[in-house]
Amino acid sequence: MLSLLKKLTTGTPAPATPAADKVDPYMLGLHDAMLSGWFNQQTGELFSGFPVAPEDTLLDVGCGDGGNVHFCGMRGAKIIIADIDAAKVEATRQRLSDTPARDVECHVTDCNPLPIADGTVTRVVSTEVIEHVDDPAQFLAELVRVGRPGALYLLSVPHPSSEDLQKDIAAPEYFQKPNHIRIISEEQFKAMVSEAGLEVLSHSQYGFYWSMWMLLFWEAKVDFSNADHPLLNHWADTWQAVLNSPRGAQIKQALDAVVAKSQVIIARKPE
Repeated sequence: MLSLLKKLTTGTPAPATPAADKVDPYMLGLHDAMLSGWFNQQTGELFSGFPVAPEDTLLDVGCGDGGNVHFCGMRGAKIIIADIDAAKVEATRQRLSDTPARDVECHVTDCNPLPIADGTVTRVVSTEVIEHVDDPAQFLAELVRVGRPGALYLLSVPHPSSEDLQKDIAAPEYFQKPNHIRIISEEQFKAMVSEAGLEVLSHSQYGFYWSMWMLLFWEAKVDFSNADHPLLNHWADTWQAVLNSPRGAQIKQALDAVVAKSQVIIARKPE
């Protein structure tokens, strides 16, 4: 089981409600992520403060289903994908085939070490991965090694507020190897990134919607591949109504600040 948030919230942007009379929980979650700064088509930013341009060489470590790199491939950048799961790498390679990415390079690797030369990339993405790895310092050192001076980094891990909420309700394997083997506080996350030699430019959090969805998902006891259940559907209806309300954006912001699914750091490698 890879990070459920990563699978759910990364992908090519799409409307929040594909059917007029039914809210799709996954598309609503993607819409919610976009409201938090993901997948900005107008600015070309994968996340706020992380623009991607055709001249960039972008590495995604732990590419998963490829939603992040598909957005970046559509910007025309060179894409390098790395994941321990060969099937994920192949699926992402195929997904990138319909983009104007100027090149696609693929690696099946545990990232210890990355099979990439020093100072190769201008953009590094690794979302919902650090909580899985045995040695975060070694992992981050590899990410820093392959970045050029001035390279930008987009890193995310689960927020402790959501992880703590799941503790007594999630399936036991959620907090067992190879899944989440550590809960990372905000201060720990910033320290990890700084100690790796990067300059932290921003730290933010989002995803109250997904925190509650996950809580209800465990209670619903349905398969992730077919997560159709009244609890989940009613929650999607409720959150759509919240977002549609006059102060929906304000309510979302307040709740994201209290129980966030993820925390995101944008960082830069010094020149």
